[in-house]
Amino acid sequence: MLAVALVTEQANAQEILLTGPLAGAPAVRKLRLYREKRIEIAPAASFTLLDEYQREILFGARLNYNLTDWLAIGAFGAFGAIKVPTGLSEHIQDVNDGRRTADPGGASTDRRLTAVNLGPDFKKQLGSMDWVIAPQLTGVPFRGKLALFQNIYVDTDLYFFAGPAFIGVSERKDCDNDCSQQFDKKSRVAVAPTFGLGFTFYANKWNAIGFEWRALPFSWNTGGFDTKGGGKDSEFPDNKINDKDRLFRFNQMLTLSYNFYFPQQYRVSE
Repeated sequence: MLAVALVTEQANAQEILLTGPLAGAPAVRKLRLYREKRIEIAPAASFTLLDEYQREILFGARLNYNLTDWLAIGAFGAFGAIKVPTGLSEHIQDVNDGRRTADPGGASTDRRLTAVNLGPDFKKQLGSMDWVIAPQLTGVPFRGKLALFQNIYVDTDLYFFAGPAFIGVSERKDCDNDCSQQFDKKSRVAVAPTFGLGFTFYANKWNAIGFEWRALPFSWNTGGFDTKGGGKDSEFPDNKINDKDRLFRFNQMLTLSYNFYFPQQYRVSE
């Protein structure tokens, strides 16, 4: 045991000197530099995901200036052009219509309990994202070729982006008294982080198809409901509509784009 304790282990590293025609050669030759020093303009359509009450389709574009082949600065902007209520909203409105037909005066328990939360037309009180503007940084750490059917090879890159987002939100207007008669909406600007990832599939020297996932986490009142503000820790309805009724949502969207790169000719490495 004493002999073992006195013996010290020593690790040795050996430097490998590469000789021959590969000495000093880059990892990849004749690499197509699709992004470096090029402006990217990408008209896009975005589709919101996991919506409770209303799905949205936003039309816009992404604009990037690629400082290098792996780093870009730019912005994403979109306008919420199409809003489609979900099946849940249709069901809520059917129940709402039935209650109002059975009790026009609103004296029943069901009508009184939902008087603050359900207006005559539930769809008109739903919150929506009207527009999004997001300055962002984009990093492109991975790129290569994707094989389709083991026959067609497409230049592809995987990128990540992040930045602040400014979102134009329409949601039910604040009210303190007699909220059962007020279901109008009001616009405001919400500020939130945005981040995500995407794939670019290059069709030729200056065109590409893009798929992108984006997160926009922030709090808002999507259904126009009174959910908080009263009772212990303000966790119960208080018959008022205000910022306490906004719930945190991990909003997500998928974006499909068609990208244009200028100048049209890319560079090729040595």
